Amino acid sequence: MINLPQDFANRMQDMLKEAYPAFLLSYEKEKYQALRVNALKGTTEEFLEKAPFSGLQAVPWEKRGFYYDSKSQPGKHPLHEAGVYYIQEPSAMYPAACLEAKPGERVLDLCAAPGGKTTQIASYMQNEGILVCNEIHPARAKILSENVERMGIRNALVTNETPQHLSEVFDEYFDRILVDAPCSGEGMFRKNEEACDEWSLENVQLCAARQDEILDCADVMLRPGGRLVYSTCTFAPAENEGSVARFLERHPAYRIVETQVYDGMTQGVPAWAYYGENNSGMDDLKHTVRLFPHLINGEGHYLAVLEKAGEVPEGYQGYLANGTQKGISIKEAKELQQFCEETLKTELLEGCEDCLLLFGEQLYLMPKDMPSVKKLKVLRPGLHLGTLKKKRFEPSHALALALSTKDAKHSMELSNDADARAYLSGMTLNYDGEKGWYLMTYKGYSIGWGKLAGQVMKNHYPKGLRK
Repeated sequence: MINLPQDFANRMQDMLKEAYPAFLLSYEKEKYQALRVNALKGTTEEFLEKAPFSGLQAVPWEKRGFYYDSKSQPGKHPLHEAGVYYIQEPSAMYPAACLEAKPGERVLDLCAAPGGKTTQIASYMQNEGILVCNEIHPARAKILSENVERMGIRNALVTNETPQHLSEVFDEYFDRILVDAPCSGEGMFRKNEEACDEWSLENVQLCAARQDEILDCADVMLRPGGRLVYSTCTFAPAENEGSVARFLERHPAYRIVETQVYDGMTQGVPAWAYYGENNSGMDDLKHTVRLFPHLINGEGHYLAVLEKAGEVPEGYQGYLANGTQKGISIKEAKELQQFCEETLKTELLEGCEDCLLLFGEQLYLMPKDMPSVKKLKVLRPGLHLGTLKKKRFEPSHALALALSTKDAKHSMELSNDADARAYLSGMTLNYDGEKGWYLMTYKGYSIGWGKLAGQVMKNHYPKGLRK
């Protein structure tokens, strides 16, 4: 049994009343585990045909989400390294689903690490539009960038900035913003017992104040008529109904959008907006959503869907303090052109005359009209294509994961788990074919590069990722 902080237990008992014993009992049960299929890699139906995992059951609020049983170990499977799915806590799948991001839009995930919600948003966007994913902590921003790469995302700009600085760069620019706010983490006590030791009433108040600041920054960056989804993984009223109520008081141009409540989910409680102070509240807070672990198959979460008043004309661009990023001409990357002609079937550079960005020797394919990287800490400005050296181009691992078998002139299918694991460990393989770059695949999914010389397939799986 988890040793819950006494102040937390007292407050939860007061909030839940007769439901408190059932809530307490949920801590004695095993946590639910789930994965989400990556739509950028193929269809859910294809995955279900090829998946070696037993006991997959649908997560009701995410059409690509599936619970898996304790016997499965999807995190250790080659399909995980191929970015075919993302292991994600089931309740955490709901906020990005409510964002309803669409291809071609400009979307911001403001507090994005480790990347579960970012990669979920990317699945909905289908590599069309601009996805800015930001994380304030450098180490976590690196993990975010690695997950963006693994999932084969092409249209992401990964930044390591404060919300305050971003709000100075982007003015009413984004169509949709997700604020999965840093919080006291009460909903994760069952999943992470260390969170119990870090919890305090004082920290709840600090988190609530920080959430106010982050939401104010989000308001600056959201266009009129845009959608803002606010979410936490805590039960604390000050960080949930309270944060939303305070935001609406400061920004009356917003309204709460009623969203679907699935079986086991409960409505927000208006009286909790000022819990412990008075019982006044905003009636529309009942349209926010709470997820309690004794009522659903998942951990504790809260979310609110907000819409900003107004509308924008067709072709609206918003304001970028530094404008859009200027790229180099394709003519300046002849080695890349030669690689594409020799290796790819797909027209990777079609319509991308000014979309190449060179950082030293590293070459990136930017999303169209990508914001300038000037005065921003950027980890990943679009799709990393590879290293541009004199007289040769070496493709990146990110490029391999963004391609499929139909995109490559040469590919080598790793026919079984043993071969796949051998490749992931860095071993060379024997193969008979034309020399050159090969897209390595497993169960039809791209997993990395190999380069054939003679009958030896040289392994180009990154050394830092080898198992």
